Amino acid sequence: MTLSDYIPGHSPLHHLPPGIKILTLAILGTLLFVFPRLDATLGALLVVMLLYPLARISLRIMLLQLKPLLWVLVLLFAVQWWMVSWQSSVLVIARLATLMLMAALVTLTTRTSEMIDALEKGLFWLRFLRINPTKVSLALSLALRFIPVLAGITAEVREAQKARGLDRSVLAVAIPVIVRTLKMADDIAAALEARDWDPQLRRERSDAEKVRE
Repeated sequence: MTLSDYIPGHSPLHHLPPGIKILTLAILGTLLFVFPRLDATLGALLVVMLLYPLARISLRIMLLQLKPLLWVLVLLFAVQWWMVSWQSSVLVIARLATLMLMAALVTLTTRTSEMIDALEKGLFWLRFLRINPTKVSLALSLALRFIPVLAGITAEVREAQKARGLDRSVLAVAIPVIVRTLKMADDIAAALEARDWDPQLRRERSDAEKVRE
């Protein structure tokens, strides 16, 4: 199983409407940055970690969500401690870990199709701006889904460069990550084009099928 693959289940979190989970993630992320308090952030992290057993997701899978970002968290911790204080370093990594675990929990308990439908319904008002909410919802769901994937790519590139003694070079890690990310985006675009994915056409076909029924 790869990071943040959907895990079928019958837990309360699995049955929770996708829109509520996405809205909770957005509110949590906003509050963590609007109120940068260490005690509140650690409390939020503890609550998110307790949600994993509630969703019947093992501790190993939860830790796998953080593993690709471990070196980033350690680096941020060291930099913040050196430049500001240890309290600031703990706040930064606790906030990132909370957001990472919450975003992963949403994707672990929500099918991608359900996530897209929920985002599309919530972004209906974009139609008044002549923006297709289906395309926006697809972009947002893919971004949420591939956050852990990008973290995994970064970890793989760093391990490869470490064998060459280049793991401490920012450019040696960043450039391959960017190239692999762009290639992945191109592959996804090609797959959508090959399947003739058109949100408007899909909606028209769905309406036609309902009429026939």
